[in-house]
Amino acid sequence: MAREPQWRRTGKTPDYRFSLANERTFLAWIRTSLALLAGAVAVDQLAPNIAPTPVRLVLCVLLALVGAGLAALSYRRWGQMEAAMRNDQALPFSRVMLFMTIVVAVAAFAFAVLILVAR
Repeated sequence: MAREPQWRRTGKTPDYRFSLANERTFLAWIRTSLALLAGAVAVDQLAPNIAPTPVRLVLCVLLALVGAGLAALSYRRWGQMEAAMRNDQALPFSRVMLFMTIVVAVAAFAFAVLILVAR
């Protein structure tokens, strides 16, 4: 049996609807992480001529690393939200959403340029 984190032994159990909403948010972050990883693999395997090999590899590795980082952060963020709800505290602020917006926008722009140049 897995040990409970310390924060689960504090405060009071939140309304299950909020805990389930927090889990759905966690799963959405995991889906986004998987999409970034799938995008990295797809570009590497399905579009080998989209850019010179070093450029393509850098973009793919960056997408994969961001996907892995997001997966790790999603669990941490889920725990922080759960702990805040258990202790009747304000939900913590995070810049992850801004960072992810910038990463996806830059990646989309870079791939759009590569697609246009490759033609």
